[in-house]
Amino acid sequence: MGSVYRARDLHFPNVVKLVAIKEMINKAPDPQIRETVIRNFEREANILVTLNHPSIPKIFDFFSIEDRSYLVLELINGKDLEAIIRNSIDPIKEDQALLWAIEVCDVLNYLHTHKPEPIIFRDIKPQNLMVNQQNHMVIVDFGIAKIFSNTQKGTMIGTEGYSPPEQYRGEASFQTDIYALGATLHHILTKRDPRLEAPFSFKDRPIRSINPSVSEDFEAIINTCLCYKPEDRYKDIKSLREALVILASKTGVLNKQISISRLTSEQAIKPVWVFKCEDEIRGSATILDDAVYVGAYDNNLYAIDALKGQFIWKHATDGAIISKPLVINRQIFFGSEDGSLYSVQTGTGKRIWQFQAGGAIRSSVRFAEGHLLFGCDDGNFYAVDISTSKKSWALHTEGAIRSTAFVTGDSIYFGNESNEFLCADFGGLVRWRFWAKRPITSSAAVSDGVVYFTSQDANCYALDAKSGWVIWKFRMGKGSVSSPVFFDQYIYFGSADGNFYCVEKTNAKEKWRFKTDHQVSGSPMIYKESIYFGTADGKFYCLDLKTGQKRWCFISGGPITGLPVVTNDLVYIGSADHYLYALVA
Repeated sequence: MGSVYRARDLHFPNVVKLVAIKEMINKAPDPQIRETVIRNFEREANILVTLNHPSIPKIFDFFSIEDRSYLVLELINGKDLEAIIRNSIDPIKEDQALLWAIEVCDVLNYLHTHKPEPIIFRDIKPQNLMVNQQNHMVIVDFGIAKIFSNTQKGTMIGTEGYSPPEQYRGEASFQTDIYALGATLHHILTKRDPRLEAPFSFKDRPIRSINPSVSEDFEAIINTCLCYKPEDRYKDIKSLREALVILASKTGVLNKQISISRLTSEQAIKPVWVFKCEDEIRGSATILDDAVYVGAYDNNLYAIDALKGQFIWKHATDGAIISKPLVINRQIFFGSEDGSLYSVQTGTGKRIWQFQAGGAIRSSVRFAEGHLLFGCDDGNFYAVDISTSKKSWALHTEGAIRSTAFVTGDSIYFGNESNEFLCADFGGLVRWRFWAKRPITSSAAVSDGVVYFTSQDANCYALDAKSGWVIWKFRMGKGSVSSPVFFDQYIYFGSADGNFYCVEKTNAKEKWRFKTDHQVSGSPMIYKESIYFGTADGKFYCLDLKTGQKRWCFISGGPITGLPVVTNDLVYIGSADHYLYALVA
């Protein structure tokens, strides 16, 4: 017999770390049977320790005490699918079942293609499928999972009703898991428990005769999974997943959870949530008090629940919004391509005031000395009094200003589309100018009296912050719009040449570079021991800060040009595919 307990790991006295403990009590009188039980329990531990997938619980420890064996596992906060079915009045909706089925296919594909040896789960059923707090599937209980061998036979192991005919003969293949998933889907869509029915009798109770709301296409997919002969089912889990994704695309289900359709065995990163805007997200988000604020090309500024991804409000302008929102004293300040700087309330999205500039505002707003500071496509750099919403001064340059200013001490640093990089004071007077050979769109970073920025002339520059004299320049393969960030003794930036660079701040000596598959169009963000950035092919990378080694990569459906924002171990990034994603950092 066995039980699962919720427990606290006391190895961390100052942190509450909760785990799940699976206990197996071995009371078998026969010593050989007892030894077999222990071996099977150990096999589960040995399988789990080799797996690394977000939908499979991590194992922390395994041990035995007298007649009891224990597995210490990652705690999954949620409910098993059997409990959800039992507590629901109606069957699970097709849309939800379809999304869950795609997720289970992703996990099974990971197991079936596992290296060095594939793994057959052999016991897919509602009781072994957990739905976590983010409404994602997690597969639990690997007690009878087995390394695949096409010659192996044995006794029947599995759950009656969910197991295919060949499993009763002691045989198992990849089609075994396909049949069990089909039986599970039949159960959740009809609320007819196959354990209470005659084995292999699904044809006698067609899904649509019990639940007419299920589409003919979905029923046909499930019926193919439930074919008596393994060779009549889908040839592999990828084929089943493809059929599910095609159906989900037809019905629009993937718009509710679009990232799922892009998951592969290589990329198993799943968002905590996604939120769809009406057009592209090209700018960056801002987080405050469990709300995330982001502008989109549909002319709206959105307020979204940061934990759940739920819509709170939106504020409409007359132009696209790239400018990153700035929050001060319950007010949000942002620019729009309609040429206006807006102030709206954080709680309601109600407009407080509007300042009209002379062109589109694509740079983000800074605040210093009681003023909102920002660049404009009319070539002016504006200082607007935050209390009066009136212009205090404007510094005219010869090109559109799309970079976001860096403000430190009594100096303001920014570049423009006319190849200029400027340092100004708080009165709007220029202290010095530097000319690159191509436009400067990236925002600057200042550290220890040195200002760093990239240019489309394929250089990253380090200038003396007081004089503007060049200290060094680092040559990239192509130009850059990626804003540099620094940490410790290093500066980090990306390039249109597809590389992301880490160089020493003092002498531009390259420490490492990471090669992506496309232009690095987004600016980086450092959080803990990792650095995050996006690329023009829709990929979002997490690299080890010290080594440049890839930790993971998430694939969106469009270019990522904004700056990530990270808080409470969640990273938020927008994409040109219209979606804002919340990912576990």
